[in-house]
Amino acid sequence: MSVMERLPRDFVARMNGQLKEEAEAFWDAFEEAPHFGIRVNTGKLSAREAAGKLPFPLRPIPWTENGFYLEQDVPVARHPYYFAGLYYIQEPSAMLPAALLPVRPDDRVLDLCAAPGGKATELASRLTGGGLLVANDVSAGRAGALLKNLTLWGAPNICITVETPQRLLESFGCYFDKILVDAPCSGEGMFRKDGSLISAWKKRDRPATLRFKRRSSLRPSGC
Repeated sequence: MSVMERLPRDFVARMNGQLKEEAEAFWDAFEEAPHFGIRVNTGKLSAREAAGKLPFPLRPIPWTENGFYLEQDVPVARHPYYFAGLYYIQEPSAMLPAALLPVRPDDRVLDLCAAPGGKATELASRLTGGGLLVANDVSAGRAGALLKNLTLWGAPNICITVETPQRLLESFGCYFDKILVDAPCSGEGMFRKDGSLISAWKKRDRPATLRFKRRSSLRPSGC
C-alpha cells in the first residue's frame, strides 16, 4: 500500500493542492525512516564530553552543536543519565527553533508555547545561569511535563506560567528581549511514526492547526 493510500484522503488532497510540484518530494519523505536524537545538557556535560561519556553511538546533528542522532532501538529513556538530566530526547528537526534564536546570557526570554520543554531546556542552557526564561504553556496539563523536564535540566532563573498571550502581554508588556513562538502543530508530521494519529485525525471536526491559531498571537504594540 502506498503512503497516499494509507493517509486520510482529505489530508492528501489538501497537501497536493498546497505543495503542487513539490508534493512528490513531500510524499517521498513519508517513506523514509524517521530520525531520533538527543540534545546534551551543556550545563552538566559538554558536547565533546558526551562522545566519551554517554554509552550510545552518537552522530552529530549539523545545525546544533550539542545535538546527536541516535539509532531507533537505543534505550535512552531508561538510562540513569536521562533521569540525571544529562540529555533531552528530541527529534533532530525540533532542535532547530531554539538553536536559531540568538540568545545572550543576560537576555530576558519568553518561550510562549514551551511544553513539554524541548525548546525551553535549550534556551535555559544558552542563558548560562543569567537573564530570565519565562516558559509558558496555555495548557495546565502540559505545563506539568514542562515543570518536570526543566527540573531535571537543573537550570536557574526560570519562571513557568500557564497563561494566554494576551494575559502575558498585560503583565509583561515589552519586557522581553527575545520571544520564541513554536506554535502547536496539527501532528500530521507524526503520521509515519504512529498510525493511531491517522485515525485521530480522521475523527476531528477540522484540522488542529485551525484550533491553535489563537495561541500564538502575541503582538505587543509599541515595542
